[in-house]
Amino acid sequence: MKKLSILFIVFVTFISVNSQTKVGDATLPNTVKFNEEKLIINGAGIREKFFFDIYAGALYLKKKNTSASTIAKADETMAIKLHILSGMMSRDKMASALREGFKKSTNGNLKPYNKRIEKFIGFINNEIEVDQIYDIVYEKGKGSIIYKDGVEKGYVTGLDFKEALFNIWIGSKPADKGLKKEMLGN
Repeated sequence: MKKLSILFIVFVTFISVNSQTKVGDATLPNTVKFNEEKLIINGAGIREKFFFDIYAGALYLKKKNTSASTIAKADETMAIKLHILSGMMSRDKMASALREGFKKSTNGNLKPYNKRIEKFIGFINNEIEVDQIYDIVYEKGKGSIIYKDGVEKGYVTGLDFKEALFNIWIGSKPADKGLKKEMLGN
């Protein structure tokens, strides 16, 4: 009976360890659920700046895909998870990075997005701390939602906004080319 109990514990430990992905100092789940839809990790990596790990990022989709443009244009539930790893990431730096990311992802054509960009950035209204987790989720029929530590902070409508938002990480001018490659599973 004792051997059976030990085998059961080893089995449960093995299953729980294999349901997560270790990325730097972060442990990210292999599956998440938003809008009652199960998403699987497509790929994950580290956003680095000046040799510092800023955050672990992961892309979650309904099924794996390596085509950035197909992913960005898809009108289906998907998510990007950001696990903050450095105190160097502040609210102001995140806001600045998002504005710069939108500028790049829209090739400078910000006019149709400006009000929604500022609304979205406004949902990050508290200082960012190490080990906080931000989920940027697109839910079909609702829009682009931001969650902080599992709590919805707000959302912005529009598939066009979602495409520009996701292209910050996976577009032709991504925030971090290495992270893009890892998120796409390459």
